[in-house]
Amino acid sequence: MKPLPIFLATLLVAVPTFAGPRTSANYTVLTDTTGTGGKRTTSAAYTNTGSAGGIAGTSTVAAPAETAKAGFIAQLTEPTGLALNAAPLTVNETATRQLGAFLTLDDDTFTAIPAGSVAWSTVSGPLTLAGTGIATGGVVYQNTAATAQGIHLGFTGTLGLTVLDTIADNFGTYAADGLGDDWQVQYFGENNPLAAPAVDADADGNNNLFEFTAGLVPTSNGSRFAMRVDPAPASAIKKLIVFSPIVAGRTYTVEFRTSLTSGNWAPLTTFTQSDAGNERTVTDTAGGGAQKFYRVNVSKP
Repeated sequence: MKPLPIFLATLLVAVPTFAGPRTSANYTVLTDTTGTGGKRTTSAAYTNTGSAGGIAGTSTVAAPAETAKAGFIAQLTEPTGLALNAAPLTVNETATRQLGAFLTLDDDTFTAIPAGSVAWSTVSGPLTLAGTGIATGGVVYQNTAATAQGIHLGFTGTLGLTVLDTIADNFGTYAADGLGDDWQVQYFGENNPLAAPAVDADADGNNNLFEFTAGLVPTSNGSRFAMRVDPAPASAIKKLIVFSPIVAGRTYTVEFRTSLTSGNWAPLTTFTQSDAGNERTVTDTAGGGAQKFYRVNVSKP
């Protein structure tokens, strides 16, 4: 009787191969695992993205934001929309800002696309868009909202920007006349000849340049800068120089001279001052003796 042959079988067990997560200041790589192969499946509770087998993992970079999926089936994705961006979301008037565009994908990632492949246009506001995605701010008299639009592969994206009023005196017919454009538009509208510096629009004896400098309302003859000189109570050597209104952003300097018709005006140096509402009182502590004439110099930086 022949002996029976003995067969030895070796059982091979596949042990998953993986590496731990790695991070740095610039990137994050999640734990790599052995992919089992397969395609994306979803339900109300979960989403599973299958790989082609082998080592699979997801790597992300914060800035610029990118996601790479190693080992997945050709990293197939479907675009779902177009997102536009700029950093920051402002553009100075007459200056430029490069806009960027990204396709959003069905796996909640996105991919950058060349700005030149996007059809750019302006939806609203003082903004000009070039074919390369360069936005140019128009001339404005105040910070003004604008909206840019891009179209790519049938998807449309919009981006809100703010054109900043960085040049105070360059708007329309008001340009380079010494008055703030926003002030002129506020009281006179755009391109009104009554807003010119030398015009006294409200016939109160003060031209627009003075009223702008003093912070007055140029369309109301009841809005005036007033000054008076009073004797100080119980003092023969003090004088009170009282004036109003005082307005934020202005500098007020009391000046004097001893002759009304000759001599130079000099800043008052011997004084104290106090404010009550929009009225200021400057006390000349050496106001006795020789006669003095006073004036208030108002300046706006």
